[in-house]
Amino acid sequence: MQAKIDETVALLKQAQDEYAPDLVFASSFGAEDVVLIDLISQHDIEARIITLDTGRLPQQTYDVIDACREKYRLDIQVFFPDAAEVEQMVRQSGLNLFYESVENRKRCCEIRKIHPLKRALSGAKAWITGVRREQADSRQAMAAVEDDAGFGIKKFNPLIAWREADVWDYIRANDVPYNALHDQHYPSIGCACCTRSVTVGEDPRSGRWWWEHEEGVAECGLHASPLKKRS
Repeated sequence: MQAKIDETVALLKQAQDEYAPDLVFASSFGAEDVVLIDLISQHDIEARIITLDTGRLPQQTYDVIDACREKYRLDIQVFFPDAAEVEQMVRQSGLNLFYESVENRKRCCEIRKIHPLKRALSGAKAWITGVRREQADSRQAMAAVEDDAGFGIKKFNPLIAWREADVWDYIRANDVPYNALHDQHYPSIGCACCTRSVTVGEDPRSGRWWWEHEEGVAECGLHASPLKKRS
């Protein structure tokens, strides 16, 4: 475990040395991201910490954001979707458009997530994420350092080789604040309306957009080509 921590810290320092002050950590405050928050804080990594508030997040996500802000004394920049874009989308398609079609769900993700992230990454030369290969088939080919064609910058994935057990061992050993929904069998947490708990043996991503049955829709577009992991 210590070897993985050391590799992660080395990668964070590499990102800092090569790209600070134009380095961004985009955190959703899931289990992986709070591990990175703790490591970034412990090792004084110079990275601008941002998060996206889609307007549909569960209260437990706001709680862990504030808990991390208080514990680590961090400046966390919150980016919101453009109000006019959201208003137009809702007028045209309703508040719960994402349940009606994959196309509508992707449109909602684009307006509430992708567009704000593009603003958050404006001017950045590299960004840090908490993705792991184990999370989904769409992430199996991801590397620790990548060229992110979608955003036109470097992408660092310091936890790419970590297992779920590694994440939770670190959280418990270091008393890291985490989203209370994880204790209710929510391995992957997004918007409240698009996230549910999973049962034992289900794929961790199966709690996201569970009503969609088409192959290739288990991503919102932030990280990888959309592929569902098969059970």
